[in-house]
Amino acid sequence: MNQTYPLLSVLDLKKYFYIKKGFSEVKVLKAVDGVSFQLNPGEVLGFVGESGCGKTTLGRTVLRLYEPTSGIIFFDGKDLCHLATSPLRRMRGRMQIIFQDPYSSLNPRLTIGAMLQQILRSHGMRDARMREERCIDAMEKVGLEPTFQKRFPHEFSGGQRQRIAIARALILYPSLIVADEPSSALDMSIQAQILNLMKSLQQQMNIAYLFITHNLSAARFLCDRIAVMYLGTVVELAHRAQLFDHPCHPYTKALLPLCPVPDPDSRVEQVPLRGEVPSPVDPPEGCRFHPRCPEAKEACSKRRPEFVEVEPGHQVACHLFAKDGCEFRVRG
Repeated sequence: MNQTYPLLSVLDLKKYFYIKKGFSEVKVLKAVDGVSFQLNPGEVLGFVGESGCGKTTLGRTVLRLYEPTSGIIFFDGKDLCHLATSPLRRMRGRMQIIFQDPYSSLNPRLTIGAMLQQILRSHGMRDARMREERCIDAMEKVGLEPTFQKRFPHEFSGGQRQRIAIARALILYPSLIVADEPSSALDMSIQAQILNLMKSLQQQMNIAYLFITHNLSAARFLCDRIAVMYLGTVVELAHRAQLFDHPCHPYTKALLPLCPVPDPDSRVEQVPLRGEVPSPVDPPEGCRFHPRCPEAKEACSKRRPEFVEVEPGHQVACHLFAKDGCEFRVRG
């Protein structure tokens, strides 16, 4: 039966951290502040932005590795925010994560085979032969010899360890994988191999990815849609071609020239950014990007912009595109 609803629906998700200063003062760090999106089965949705914009916190909160401060998370029609421990544990088999650092995310005391078998046992697979077959299948899917199961994590290279981390995420045949900067700790040539592997596996197994990265080239290669984050909020959400061909938000326009284009005749205008990224403990009023925006106007410092659909599938949160005076023009 075809699924008629999104695999993942997130509405007004917030994750705040409370930082105690001195004896009584408490500061609120707004790591994720009102993010909404939907992810369809088999789709790849990328989240891009500068370091500290809340991408990693968002991914972990969606999986309830961090408890959300507020908001709604629906996965496969079930409300994750109100699931009790036991049903949430059962649901975790269908939601997996690939961490940024493959070495620190692997248990140095366990062989790879023991680690993979432990995952299967904890999710109720009691048959030893079935566990062994599943481990062999996962290793082969990521391009590693099944005999490597007898080795410890320190016996592998960085690229091999990331393949092991991918095998660990795949072994339960999930519907959703949150990939948190899966290639950023690797050499450039190895990054390409890992991204090609992830794309191939996604197509073979129809897995949905929430792909978190600061690498715009990687997002362009792997993602169907891309969300641009700034200081805990999403400022633009569009299909890949729409975002790169017709960026709307001034922050997106400043980021895109940093993405290399394999065309020596290409000339992309660089939009300079002034100042530093504000602290998420004390974010600016109104649009959070306005202190650095070259196109800021009076309304930007007074009220937070709402999302506006400038073309089908392309949304932007910017006062330049408000309904009372939209400046957007789709180029042919």
